[in-house]
Amino acid sequence: MKDLAAINKYLLKYKYHLILGTLFIIISNVFAIIPAYLVRQAFDIVQRGISLHSAFQGLELQSETYDLFTSSIFIYGFFILLMALLRGVFLFFMRQTIIVMSRLIEYDMKNEIYAHYQTLPLSFYRRNNTGDLMARISEDVSKVRMYIGPAIMYGITLFTLFFMVIPFMFSINPKLTLYSLLPLPVLSVSIYFVNNIINKRSEEIQRSLSNLSTFVQEAFSGIRVIKSFVREHDFDDKFNKESNEYKDKSLQLTFVNALFFPLIMFLIGLSTILTVYIGSIEVMAGAITTGIIAEFIIYVNMLTWPVTSLGWITSIIQRAAASQKRINEFLDTKTEIVSTLNVKQEIKGAIKFEDVSFVYPDSGIKALSHVSFTVDPGDSLAVIGTTGSGKSTIANLICRMYDVNQGQIKVDGHDIRAYNVQHLRGQIGYVPQDVFLFSDTLANNIAFGGNDHNRDQIVKAAEDADLLENIKGFPAGFETKIGERGITLSGGQKQRLSIARAIVRNPQILILDDSLSAVDTKTENSILQAMKRIMQNRTTIIISHRVSSAKLANKIIVLDDGEIKEYGVHESLLAQGGIYKELYEKQLQTEESEG
Repeated sequence: MKDLAAINKYLLKYKYHLILGTLFIIISNVFAIIPAYLVRQAFDIVQRGISLHSAFQGLELQSETYDLFTSSIFIYGFFILLMALLRGVFLFFMRQTIIVMSRLIEYDMKNEIYAHYQTLPLSFYRRNNTGDLMARISEDVSKVRMYIGPAIMYGITLFTLFFMVIPFMFSINPKLTLYSLLPLPVLSVSIYFVNNIINKRSEEIQRSLSNLSTFVQEAFSGIRVIKSFVREHDFDDKFNKESNEYKDKSLQLTFVNALFFPLIMFLIGLSTILTVYIGSIEVMAGAITTGIIAEFIIYVNMLTWPVTSLGWITSIIQRAAASQKRINEFLDTKTEIVSTLNVKQEIKGAIKFEDVSFVYPDSGIKALSHVSFTVDPGDSLAVIGTTGSGKSTIANLICRMYDVNQGQIKVDGHDIRAYNVQHLRGQIGYVPQDVFLFSDTLANNIAFGGNDHNRDQIVKAAEDADLLENIKGFPAGFETKIGERGITLSGGQKQRLSIARAIVRNPQILILDDSLSAVDTKTENSILQAMKRIMQNRTTIIISHRVSSAKLANKIIVLDDGEIKEYGVHESLLAQGGIYKELYEKQLQTEESEG
């Protein structure tokens, strides 16, 4: 229960739901107990009425006795129906408080976890896969909700009913009470063990279904490749294998369920038989009346479900505790990317790296070593290097996705850690290498770059990114749906849309992180022409392995293995005859061969 203590704050928040729910449970139990007592009285009246009716046979009192007997039965019947109706009303109130409370807490928990996810650094997402993140905010929260809702509701029902019914049963006849309740503990323990088997097999089925769904999704996503290589038959065999595994696990669960319900019915029936048998002995001994047997049968049936649910509740609590422990692991993870002074001033765009070294915390890879450079406001810098040289790390550090291990990064003369993180990132336009587009309209994908953008600003951003003519060519223009991850757009259109998204917020710092690597030379030249306009009056960092992109910048640094090897302008670097010239000549030869 230590792990589940984390949700006590929610129970305290919705304490009135819990208190009212408990009150409604007690009242509904009272209305469940009263009919049993009324049934006893009705049975005894029937027994006495039959005796009196026989005793007054042939006399006028016989008809009067019959009338009195029938009217009494109708009155008892009316009150039993009334009690059942009132119990139903309070059962409704019970669920409308406790189950509603569980849904409200589920809502709050999902919001808390999602909000916490948003605060965690990039390193967290490198360590954890998306499936695990989704499982903790969906499946784990749902399991905890089962504890907050049904488990608490049935647990309170069980304890209040036991405290109300069992002392009353003992006061009537202790011997009959002990025998009638004898099978119920066995029932509860049996349910606990059977339920654990069901849960285990259910989880195996979920894993199997997840594997099957993943396989099918991958097969449909890669259908073009499958058909091209004529691998349909192989995928059919793999699908049959996954599908058979799911079928076998489902049949195993069905078998356990088939045993589960007969077991319950047997033990419930055993309680009823014992109640009738021992009750009959007590009736013949003159200790009780037949009405008490009927009353006890109702009590036994009334206690059966709460006792049955005890094993189920225990299993739910165990699963909820395991899930809450997983949730707590993420909630206890804190971000180290915090502001030291919460500076929120407008940025002019001066960037300075002072002897910066950085090692990725999740992999231990050293990405930068003693890197120093300066970019003045409105100036541009190209960072050139081969794959793995540390280029993208510079972009991550400027956007403060990570903090440096050594040295200092300054923006407008202030340590970058002094700025409010959201405020800093809000003034940076970032164009990543891998463009991610949402299944939405072109306009909304561009507007994603900032808040409260009107259509004129969106159109201007598209025009600056050399995308406007393409958009006008679509039937629905800016309202064109671009499909999942922008599947309906070409590579160049995706890149230009990403650039439009970055500049619509009119950032003071623009970072292009190898954003032209996925396009051909012709498309690259078209985007580069647009970039000349975009770069005016804003600090620009162009990260690329292509020399053609670097020529746009006023200054160029060449990175190799995390260190600055060369620094200067295009002409001076060519004259040095080093790494830059080697890259330039290789790319020039490639372009000539393609031409």
